[in-house]
Amino acid sequence: TDQRMVELAAIGFTMRMVPHLVWAPLEQRAKDNLAAYLLHARKHDYADNNWKFFRILVDLGLEECGVEFDRSLTEKYLEELDGFYLGDGWYRDGNIRRIDHYIPFAMHFYGLIYARLARGDDKRVAAYKERATLFAKDIRHWFDEDGGTLAFGRSLTYRFACGGFWGALAFADLEALPWGEIKGQFMRHLRWWADKPIANRDGVLSIGYGYPNLFMSESYNSAGSPYWALKAFLPLALPADHPFWTADETPAVTSRKPVPLKHPGMVMMHTPGNVVALSSGQQNWQMRHGTEKYAKFAYSSRYAFSVEVDERAYNLGAFDGALAFSEDGRHYRVRETNEIARIAEQTLFARWKPWEDVTVETWLIPAHLWHVRAHRITTPRPLHSTEGGFAIARADLNADTCIEEPGRAVAGSQTDLSAILDLGGGRTGRAHRALPNTNLIAAKTIVPQLRGDIPAGTTVLMTAAMALPAGAEAEAALLQPPKGPDLAVLEALFAREGVDVSAILVPERF
Repeated sequence: TDQRMVELAAIGFTMRMVPHLVWAPLEQRAKDNLAAYLLHARKHDYADNNWKFFRILVDLGLEECGVEFDRSLTEKYLEELDGFYLGDGWYRDGNIRRIDHYIPFAMHFYGLIYARLARGDDKRVAAYKERATLFAKDIRHWFDEDGGTLAFGRSLTYRFACGGFWGALAFADLEALPWGEIKGQFMRHLRWWADKPIANRDGVLSIGYGYPNLFMSESYNSAGSPYWALKAFLPLALPADHPFWTADETPAVTSRKPVPLKHPGMVMMHTPGNVVALSSGQQNWQMRHGTEKYAKFAYSSRYAFSVEVDERAYNLGAFDGALAFSEDGRHYRVRETNEIARIAEQTLFARWKPWEDVTVETWLIPAHLWHVRAHRITTPRPLHSTEGGFAIARADLNADTCIEEPGRAVAGSQTDLSAILDLGGGRTGRAHRALPNTNLIAAKTIVPQLRGDIPAGTTVLMTAAMALPAGAEAEAALLQPPKGPDLAVLEALFAREGVDVSAILVPERF
């Protein structure tokens, strides 16, 4: 599996789209060389995930240019890609325990290109369009009312590639949602990025997310990686009179009620200027910071998430959206994977082990502008715990307002307010100034945290967390915190209605 196999897909796509510009002008020797190179590359095994589409795109180009090739290899990968389909419009990106932005900006993106350009495969084209139509109704809840998308998972340095799905719908002439809504999602997303310092001084897109940041990158990133963002420009292939361009933008369709998504194991909450995903937790042991990118309790478009930069500095950890434990005050453990992950109505449950002999059961419950976390911890020895809320940008010279007291931590800036409450008592609040460049959107942040000792035996922690744009609504929410749930009622709910999250059903690999 070589990066050239990825990049040749763009050659194949170009050959299919504009052969009169890139193929026809070539001398025969050049045509023979290009064909031989593509034919050689496609015989190799591609990664067992969305990469299989790269051979398909090469084949579209070869077919358009009249080059003979082994079509059984095409069909083999198309069938294997169908094997990743879960239902309700959702795929997984290979035989893995994670469902992330690779579903909209890879699996569906390439599938919609195929749906537009393939010849003689009407049944599969219809299936791709049907799946994308179903998916559009769910994935719109990964975008907030301002165009920001859920910061979750790997390859976020691709930035506005996350809007590529909306452009791919247009490219495939698929009105999965009203054109005005599709265009609105697409344009708001580009505008959301327009004022972010995402380019270096020479104007070249940087590795990072909201600003240049190598901490959050993947080991496979290079200087060219951010240019996957240009997936979003696929609609530029459409004429000016296409309904995608002529439609008037309409506002985002959001829900005042939480939206459960069984396959990724999330409950989506639309709050002002933000969308929050309560997450049952997924697994990624392959990527740098995979734990922070997949296994936190809550993710957000407005506040993103933070990566840890020192695994031997427990007291300095951000731990936003996470519960961390330490035995020695130096090293720490957080959730990395789950033994069980289930969803019932609008509530999530997971069982996980920070150590082999320590078990944590976690319930996540939406509570209007807040969300509630309940943790039942069983440990044979004492531990120390730190649990974080949402990270918000902090001002220079410590000019923010902070409250640190027993059972509560609140951080307020000119733009945002973030709070975390101990609904059961026993922990102390801390407004923690996280290490620089840990958060994906803001280089300097404050994270409200709760800290306390966990004795040997079984302990129940009850936590409420929220973050909102600064203003009257945030102040009012702060005065109306939710109450802790009854664990017996939650257990009865899951016994009656709980279903497994799709991501946990994938066989585990070592």
